[in-house]
Amino acid sequence: MTTQGNDKSTAKNFPAGEGPSASGTSHAKRGPSIADVARAAGVSAQTVSRVSNGHSNVEDGTRIKVQDAMRRLGYRPNGAARALKSGQFKSIGVIMFTLSSHGNMKTLDAIARAASDSGYSISLIPMPDPASSKFPAAYNRLREQQVDGVIIVFDAHLTDRADIILPEDLPTVVIDSKPDRGYIMVDTDQGGGAQQATEHLLSLGHANVWHIGGPRASFSASHRADAWRRTLNTAGVTPPEVIYGDWSTESGYQAGLELGSRPEVTAIFAANDHMALGAMRALHELGRKIPRDVSVVGFDDLDEASSFWPPLSTVHQSFRTVGRLGLELLLTQIAGGQAPDSNWVPTRLVVRESTSAPSTPGG
Repeated sequence: MTTQGNDKSTAKNFPAGEGPSASGTSHAKRGPSIADVARAAGVSAQTVSRVSNGHSNVEDGTRIKVQDAMRRLGYRPNGAARALKSGQFKSIGVIMFTLSSHGNMKTLDAIARAASDSGYSISLIPMPDPASSKFPAAYNRLREQQVDGVIIVFDAHLTDRADIILPEDLPTVVIDSKPDRGYIMVDTDQGGGAQQATEHLLSLGHANVWHIGGPRASFSASHRADAWRRTLNTAGVTPPEVIYGDWSTESGYQAGLELGSRPEVTAIFAANDHMALGAMRALHELGRKIPRDVSVVGFDDLDEASSFWPPLSTVHQSFRTVGRLGLELLLTQIAGGQAPDSNWVPTRLVVRESTSAPSTPGG
């Protein structure tokens, strides 16, 4: 997906060295053409066009030959002469490993809007299979498309692996990760939000809080589960075993069936609103009233959360702020400025009708 920023150029504007001269006659020396590159590389003009436009259907050996010919001849595809004059291509690359999640799509929308507001376009590379061998290829594709910087939206512990190294030749911001990895990071204060949710339930008088966690590989899920566990330990409460879901309503429903069948369970903190909704459905089916018998807190504050029955208490996080801040920090780097390594966007607890004191004190 490529979304274009605000480009106010017209047909009368020409990159330096291209188009008619002021006298109406072109006296400028012709730069190398696609045909010149094709002859130098021993390939077809169509192959050169594919390489210059970042298409993936070109063998690596052929791509390298074409790129070498481009460098030797000084060929700059896609109007790069104008970019060279300004020093920028006005394009941002985005690599995402999960497109299906609510949070990632909201974040991507915010990045795209902020880029457009700043006169940039974005080039998106989705990577549903985040194998380490594919990660450098994604960076190379963005280089070919001549981006000024890259935003990576991680939702898995990829940077814990020794074979995942972020290249240093492009300004980069990572969203949904962990600090102290040597790159600029932006994320919601996942831990702070989970702590607020857990403390809220304990303050109502619940003896313990059960947790429906997100996928084990997810940074967000890990941050929330760790904070939930720390909060219980601080309160002198032994954390029960986490029931892991996959962010889906169905996984929350299955977890809700398991937890709802246990009378000692009076408070549930779900790692996102979708799983909270599934758990609430299971509790309704089991005849356990919300919040009289079981209180439920989610995380995200979906637009629909206030329309759940009962309306869901949840942790609000601003995906819009995360996306816009990520783009702002990237543009700061592109301009040669310094940006802080770790950047946290605050969360806040939104209390609605799905939580209350337990019907039995200390329950």
